[in-house]
Amino acid sequence: MRHGHREEHGTGWADSSELAGAVRGWFTGRLPQDWFTGPVEVEVDREEITVVGTLADPEVAADASEAERAAAAEGRARQFRESTREDRISVAREAEHRFDRKVAWGVRVGGERVLFTHLAVPVMTRLRQPERMVLDTLVGAGVARSRSEALAWSVRLVGRHADEWLRELRAAMEEVERVRAQGPDSDPAGPEGQE
Repeated sequence: MRHGHREEHGTGWADSSELAGAVRGWFTGRLPQDWFTGPVEVEVDREEITVVGTLADPEVAADASEAERAAAAEGRARQFRESTREDRISVAREAEHRFDRKVAWGVRVGGERVLFTHLAVPVMTRLRQPERMVLDTLVGAGVARSRSEALAWSVRLVGRHADEWLRELRAAMEEVERVRAQGPDSDPAGPEGQE
């Protein structure tokens, strides 16, 4: 056991859905109730936890333009970011110690999702010429400034258009992890080696 965590598969959690549930539950209990209008969205990967809460929309005049509404929402997001900075840093430190991942914050307000600072993790990959040509086309067309930015753009595009398929894939992976966790004990000594 480490800091009250369960040690399984060297990660402390039986599978990613258990970890995501534990993280979501911890933030739900730990965050001040007056910060957000409902439950927080929590996304967890190997490096980072992203916590996004919904803020109350700012009150604007009924005849306010879209630009005015957008500016009011941006102002509300900035006000929340600045007024909660010290408390969010304190909560993030606790979470980083507990879950061994960095914490990023964001809000939903006025129909927009605004992320504050979050990790940009380098990913090593080997691409063949046809894949490099796709990235170079995006750079040449001005869609991206570099191959790495073009790759990130491509990943976001696939994520947007393949949400349902990716959800099914993640669910299948979680099921495999759950079944694997129910398998026999992986102790190489076997029952004879136990006292």
